[in-house]
Amino acid sequence: MIKVLLVDDHAVVRMGLNLLLDSQENMVVVGEASEGEEAIEKAQQLQPDVILMDLSMPHGKDGLTATSELKKLLPETFILILTMHDDEEYLFRAIQTGASGCVLKSAPHSELISAIQSVSTGNAYLHPSATKKLMEEYLGSVKNNGSDLFEILSEREKEILTLIAKGYANREIGEKLIISVKTVETHKSNLMEKLQMRTRPELVDYALKKGLLGYGI
Repeated sequence: MIKVLLVDDHAVVRMGLNLLLDSQENMVVVGEASEGEEAIEKAQQLQPDVILMDLSMPHGKDGLTATSELKKLLPETFILILTMHDDEEYLFRAIQTGASGCVLKSAPHSELISAIQSVSTGNAYLHPSATKKLMEEYLGSVKNNGSDLFEILSEREKEILTLIAKGYANREIGEKLIISVKTVETHKSNLMEKLQMRTRPELVDYALKKGLLGYGI
């Protein structure tokens, strides 16, 4: 059985969720709380598998603060945020605090049940629009600064990228690093694929922007 703790400041909402979850064969509601501080106390007492946490609770401690504290106290308990906000700001903050996922209050009952089952096994769950927003944010960040892509380059690829920026030809790079021209070309092809670039000038421009003339060799 998946033991669930409900946290929401609206008694009617908690009642509806209680009826829904208790009707499932593999779920049981072990307790309820109306604000964050109460949720922290009850979670420590009841040791639930999943906490269904309302994001916005105007009275007492809010859902994000409670989630952050609970993940420190009960790292093995999974927290699923229930929110009416389809906004990436809330989504990112929820994930940063340690939540395993987010479900919209407007989502179908079947989606909520699936989300609870998913996070109870250690998986993350995001509603479809949230997944799209995360991908757009990540790709936008990569496009703007490329910092994440640079970190996936191997040390050898960084060396070769630096030498390309300094104007060395493939043969000269091979002689300097004591590797074959074919190996240089392979590394160059790999780093271009990782950086999503097609030409040498693009590599040079990228290396200059990353300050690689002062890197390594």
